[in-house]
Amino acid sequence: MNTASNRYHDEFGMTGQGSTGNVIAALCSFFAPGLGQLLQGRVFTALTHFVLAGMLWLLTFGTMGWVMHIWSTISAAIWRPES
Repeated sequence: MNTASNRYHDEFGMTGQGSTGNVIAALCSFFAPGLGQLLQGRVFTALTHFVLAGMLWLLTFGTMGWVMHIWSTISAAIWRPES
């Protein structure tokens, strides 16, 4: 990440595991898989989580989609930006 981005993450509490930014991202990902990753600036990961969640919901007739919600939530909660 560039220095301007690092300052943004530091200033708004998005510096690592347990930070306010990660808690908000995890909550967003619980309700909409990939949304938390998008808030963290991880666009490709966000799209991947969103598409996989949709596929799981459709292919398992609504029985296994929750797995992607949990995975996305944990991924957003424990993410640490690269220094």
